Amino acid sequence: MSRIAKVSRNTSETQIEMELNLDGSGKAAVDTGIGFFDHMLISFAKHGLFDLKLSVSGDLHVDCHHTIEDTGIVLGEAIKQALGEKKSIKRYGNFMLPMDEALVFCAIDLSGRPYLVFDACFNTERVGYFDTEMVKEFFYAVSYSAGMNLHVKEMYGENAHHVIEAMFKAFARALDDAVTIDSRVKGLPSTKGAL
Repeated sequence: MSRIAKVSRNTSETQIEMELNLDGSGKAAVDTGIGFFDHMLISFAKHGLFDLKLSVSGDLHVDCHHTIEDTGIVLGEAIKQALGEKKSIKRYGNFMLPMDEALVFCAIDLSGRPYLVFDACFNTERVGYFDTEMVKEFFYAVSYSAGMNLHVKEMYGENAHHVIEAMFKAFARALDDAVTIDSRVKGLPSTKGAL
């Protein structure tokens, strides 16, 4: 079963092309025009063992907001599309990830019901050309577009780069767990019979 999605999004603010393979090996080719964001998405692919091809042309002359938010929307759509009917997936995933002085927890339920709980406080406004307030906006966009319940919590940390990178990696590992096919699961992992 191929779990690959191709999603395009074209607006007056951004033009995005993405291909996502949930059963990849961690290969990534990413160009968003924002170096730190590229680094985070490459880390997401690497640590989730997803193959990700992404090209974004956004209105960076305005700021980074539209590029980051719209990429989150497209990633959520790609996850949803690649999952298809969600048969035999584990559905839930969680991971606690340390990075130097930072520790981040992420939990996911691929329930079809979007919800984000985000608990973090950054001590700087930017990392490179990436506004730290956009971390929450990105995960919000992913969760609502994918239809996932997503919790991201900074347990502690000082360096914003470390905290954000730990979030993307923890999200990757939790998502990898949730999308994993479990042969013991017959049909959908839900007592309702629907996700």
